[in-house]
Amino acid sequence: MSKITGNTETIENAGSPAFDPSKPVEQVRAVAEQGLERSKEAFSKLSSGAETTQKAFESTFEMAKTTSNEVSQQMIASLRANAEAGFTHLEALVAVKSPSEFLEVQIAFVHKQIEKSAEQAKVLQSLMLRATEDVSKPIKDAFEMALKELKAAA
Repeated sequence: MSKITGNTETIENAGSPAFDPSKPVEQVRAVAEQGLERSKEAFSKLSSGAETTQKAFESTFEMAKTTSNEVSQQMIASLRANAEAGFTHLEALVAVKSPSEFLEVQIAFVHKQIEKSAEQAKVLQSLMLRATEDVSKPIKDAFEMALKELKAAA
């Protein structure tokens, strides 16, 4: 091993700036305060988003209940109308005097029921489409609002 010979200065003689221990503490405090403020903002946004989502779900469930009742009422009305038509048809069949009249009454009933069933299906279909739109609207609106807020924040 070789030794380095020559003049060397000690560290004590070298000029160094004075170390101020309060500066790092202030910097750490500033960073911590910024982090705390950002956390508060994030929590506020999260809380607001959760409330909006909860309201949207409540509205959706209420709408689902209402539309479910409407669909049920429509189905019951259709079943009642079909049952009444069936009883009326049976009364007409009892009064039949000949096989040709029986066939005539039966064919007329079948045609009328086919038309009535098609009409009932159209009404039920439009009711179901409206119900689907009504039920999904609050969630869709909340989702769109959240997307707008995200775009605005970015």
